[in-house]
Amino acid sequence: MEIVDRVEAAAYRVPTEVPEADGTLAWDATTLVVATVAAGGVTGTGWTYAPAAAAGVVRDVLAGVVTGTPAADVPAAAAAMARQVRNAGRPGVAGYALSAVDVALWDLKAKLFGVPLTRLFGAALDRVPLYGSGGFTTYDDDRTVAQLTRWVHEQGIGRVKIKIGESDGARPERDLHRVALARKVIGEDAELYVDANGGYGAGQAVRQAERMREHDVRWFEEPVSSDDLPGLRLVRERVRPDVAAGEYGCDAGYFARMCAAGAVDCLQIDATRCGGYTGWFAGAAVAAGHHLQVSAHCAPNLHLPAAAATPHLRHIEWFHDHQRIEGELFDGAADPAGGSARPRDDVPGHGLTLRAAAAEPYRVA
Repeated sequence: MEIVDRVEAAAYRVPTEVPEADGTLAWDATTLVVATVAAGGVTGTGWTYAPAAAAGVVRDVLAGVVTGTPAADVPAAAAAMARQVRNAGRPGVAGYALSAVDVALWDLKAKLFGVPLTRLFGAALDRVPLYGSGGFTTYDDDRTVAQLTRWVHEQGIGRVKIKIGESDGARPERDLHRVALARKVIGEDAELYVDANGGYGAGQAVRQAERMREHDVRWFEEPVSSDDLPGLRLVRERVRPDVAAGEYGCDAGYFARMCAAGAVDCLQIDATRCGGYTGWFAGAAVAAGHHLQVSAHCAPNLHLPAAAATPHLRHIEWFHDHQRIEGELFDGAADPAGGSARPRDDVPGHGLTLRAAAAEPYRVA
């Protein structure tokens, strides 16, 4: 039995192409935190999108409890990490760090066994449906049109999502203009999704949904804050689009409360935040128990192996920032052409390898 003998982490800050924003936040760079674990001369890699401080949590808080554990016993290591961050705060930076290490451990285990990660999990799907995600509120019409045109008419992606709820819901007319523009660009056959990132109150979200009805919006993500379960339920009961939320949940207990409250039609799970692949499958089990589908939130290449092993998957989010970073800084990134992607099944592990030379100019920790 190989024993974990090394745990390391690094952070890379990658500027955006242009300033970006959603309903409640603005940014000009995205930070990638990469965790690596090693055993028997083999290295596993995991990552998350989080403040650079998460790299310090990996090194200073988690490395000590993971080092020396059997590499095959990932659930035991995951439980040990969860105990270790009890006083550090499981939601937030500590949870992101734990998630990156968990992914790295599963990658390491699959490599030691010599199998693709999706085979270690057990595949349920050959290909994983996806949707193009971006359409930031800072985009002008020309940039929005260009992005949507590339996804739908050049890459053949039949589902797309744009951001609304601009300035905490203060610009509803511009939101509606952008929804109408998106529908015009993608045509009648593609599915149109919107994401308010909690920018609306429940009443405003219902009113906006009614006004968006003529544009056949199929998916309304986080119309109110993911913490506002009564508000999510109210919107869900009043509007036609499927209401989705949950990506900020840090554990299965949060997902269970969301499902039990009848707050969503589809549960979003983010393995880079909720405990890695271990947390993904715990959340997926909760959703299955409530007869709900799940959707992977962001980090598309990281989610592919777990998504392909989830029978009740709806799709994964091909998020612009993350797919750009994963395509630039990793070997093995998937091709989204045709609106679906296939996890790597020709190499052990998840199949992505950090290009150290390409990443080094962005390193901040």
